Amino acid sequence: MLSLDAHGRVLDWISWQDAACLYARDAVSWTLGEPCLSVHGGICRSSGERSVLELHPIIASRGQARAHALDPTPALTNTALFARDQHLCLYCGKHYGRGTLTRDHVVPISRGGRDIWENVVAACFHCNSRKGGRTPQQAGMPLLAVPYRPSWIEHLILSNRNILADQMAFLKHQLPKNPRGTSIVT
Repeated sequence: MLSLDAHGRVLDWISWQDAACLYARDAVSWTLGEPCLSVHGGICRSSGERSVLELHPIIASRGQARAHALDPTPALTNTALFARDQHLCLYCGKHYGRGTLTRDHVVPISRGGRDIWENVVAACFHCNSRKGGRTPQQAGMPLLAVPYRPSWIEHLILSNRNILADQMAFLKHQLPKNPRGTSIVT
């Protein structure tokens, strides 16, 4: 389930269990999309009826997010990095599985580079070894795309393979209207 604050600002993915708790506590302000999951509860002694919660794919909880929580920096993990770079080596342009990609520091740490989104790219083992402790320019290995820090919305899209159509449409609407121009050169 995609969790929002009451103002419609995207917070994070939540489990169906956490979503059910929001419903049960009457903490859901509004929802979007057709119900995508029915959770069956216990049977009421007085009426004999079973309780049912219909969970929606997009749930806005009461209250609002703190200002600093609205666009947090996604954690830099290899999984997130490889998803950002579409599982391509940004030196040779070939597609690789997660097990054969490595994290390359564009400006090597030994030369003062930092382990931040703007200084790392996915690279196959061969290209990473060939580049070694040099910059792409020194190694004669130009990058196919400029590394960047994904927005929180981009991170949410990249981090979930099971996004429902309602959720994807909502998230795409939240993306910046003017792209950075960081797509891979073809």
